Amino acid sequence: MARRCPTRDPLPCGPACRIPLSVLLLALLPAGLLAQSGAGAGTGAGSTGADREAVLGVVRTLFDGMRQKDEALLRSVFHPEARLHTAATDAAGAPATPGGTAEAFVGRVLAGRAHLDEVTFDEVVLVEGNLAMAWTPYNLFVDGAFQHCGVDLFVMTRAVGGWEILQLVDTRRRDGCDPERRG
Repeated sequence: MARRCPTRDPLPCGPACRIPLSVLLLALLPAGLLAQSGAGAGTGAGSTGADREAVLGVVRTLFDGMRQKDEALLRSVFHPEARLHTAATDAAGAPATPGGTAEAFVGRVLAGRAHLDEVTFDEVVLVEGNLAMAWTPYNLFVDGAFQHCGVDLFVMTRAVGGWEILQLVDTRRRDGCDPERRG
């Protein structure tokens, strides 16, 4: 059985749940540089504002599916080979990236009793042809109460039917969050 995070996270994340501030700051540095360069607007060969909105639409659909516990919505956003990971720290203090399949994630969301409400803000989206990246700081609320904050990093590929999540890596922390931020 997967161990729950010390922050009482409703989704198991394995033995690695805390992120050192130094790792978080290093992870945030590229986003700050992208925002300063204007890259967050969705730059890249062949990218458009429509691409940016379509990528963020996939993110919104995922979180709508989590809020509604809607299996069809949840499955609709993932590539068949999608993987999810958490960039964390193990019990010994070493970096760790526990993860699993989108199928396992969907199962945990549907089986859980808690109402999950994940909201993002200050999103950065980059698109190059059929590849997109969305860096989305977030707050997670469980049954209406603030749970934790972090960053979701989505890697998406364009398919015939639209953008699909190929990889999702998140961070989770309780320190330095703004629980009042709801988007």
